[in-house]
Amino acid sequence: MRHKLLLLTRENDRYRSLLASCHLPDLELLNDDPAGIRRADIWLAEPGLAAPLLGHADRLRWMQSTFAGVDLLVKPRQRRDYLLTNVRGIFGPLMSEYLFGYLLARQREHQLYKSQQQQKVWLPGSYKTLQGSELLLLGTGSIAKHIAQTAKHFGMRVTGINRCAKPTVGFDEVSSLDALPELIQRADAIASILPSTEQTRGALNAHTLGLMKDDAVLFNLGRGDVLDLDALAMQMSQKPAQQAVLDVFNQEPLPEEHPIWSLDNVIITPHIAAPSFPEQVAEIFTNNYHKFLMGESLSHRVNFERGY
Repeated sequence: MRHKLLLLTRENDRYRSLLASCHLPDLELLNDDPAGIRRADIWLAEPGLAAPLLGHADRLRWMQSTFAGVDLLVKPRQRRDYLLTNVRGIFGPLMSEYLFGYLLARQREHQLYKSQQQQKVWLPGSYKTLQGSELLLLGTGSIAKHIAQTAKHFGMRVTGINRCAKPTVGFDEVSSLDALPELIQRADAIASILPSTEQTRGALNAHTLGLMKDDAVLFNLGRGDVLDLDALAMQMSQKPAQQAVLDVFNQEPLPEEHPIWSLDNVIITPHIAAPSFPEQVAEIFTNNYHKFLMGESLSHRVNFERGY
């Protein structure tokens, strides 16, 4: 049987070039026009581009998302009569670089010394070490495991939160989301890598944020709706010794009028902490395509009910 592939990405030419060098027997690439959307039984797609077109996909059997986040494809009213896989296992190193880049810059007071350099001031600051400090990771999946491993390299204690308080290698302690109020009070750094689910939405609300240490740093790296951004903006304006590093938001781009843009103790990045590189996605797709041909279970299959 000859399969037909639809590319729905902002880098279609790059993917066409990469896939041309892969061994993909019995696969025909279609154009991303109405005819191609109707005829393709396999999609390699960005969720945001694919979601509005699902109703026109007459023959869709499997979609390989180019992103880890598939929120737009698992909403209750979206169709679920096909296999959906995402990309996993490639973001841990990238997310660790991002998190510890900012965390070390904070501990080593990079901004202070850059300011002093401009004024030609030679004055040692109040250096802090990561050794012995506590990192709380909301989520204990592959990304969190890599971050935990890096944290251990710096001598940190690592606590984690997952759905069932399942013990996880690399973590000193793991609890369920119910324990968040207790654990967040102890943490020097908090990083959310949670998926968007009914249970996780709004987990970082005014109450839980208010329990953070006065000098804690918060990272939001998973999904925007886990965090109450308005409550965080209010808190950051009142607690200048705290810091927030935010890469994901409910609305992207973040609206220009949101007050959090102007806060000195908040760092905003445009969803770049761990990008999906086409070379890695093409490799995942190729491996899954061969499994698809053989009727085997696909890697990184998404559970529509759980949303990840």
